[in-house]
Amino acid sequence: MKLTLKKVSEIMIIPDDKETANFIERLKLNQVIVADFKRPRNYDFHKKYFALIKYAYENWEPSEFESPEWEGVTPEKSFDRFRKDLIILSGRYHAVYRVDGSVRIEAESISFARMNEESFTELYDATINVILKKILTNYSRDDIDRVVQQLEGFY
Repeated sequence: MKLTLKKVSEIMIIPDDKETANFIERLKLNQVIVADFKRPRNYDFHKKYFALIKYAYENWEPSEFESPEWEGVTPEKSFDRFRKDLIILSGRYHAVYRVDGSVRIEAESISFARMNEESFTELYDATINVILKKILTNYSRDDIDRVVQQLEGFY
């Protein structure tokens, strides 16, 4: 079971949600429980990252191909692919084999369980560098920081 706790004084931790409170209420007095604790990654920073990449996506235009079709299918702009490509271009990826023997590059997961705060901060900074180099080439780092700060309240 996952418990959510909050530190409210130097020596006191209390439940931070109803499910955790209910679990603690059901414990018998003097009953001992064992837990592994983790600090969750900053959710507001996660939202800030998505504000950044959504803004970049809205301002990105895929380059034209010689033929607008690939094997009879017209390619579409995809936010999920865009997000993964930014992660890969930021240096956060691993390689996997495909059934045909070729290698495919996969983006690292940015889930809270898979990426800690320090790694996520590094990814955020690297993503800004990629966006400045590949998409918003006429922007500065200060320009991007201002835009993201303005957008944070909307995401």
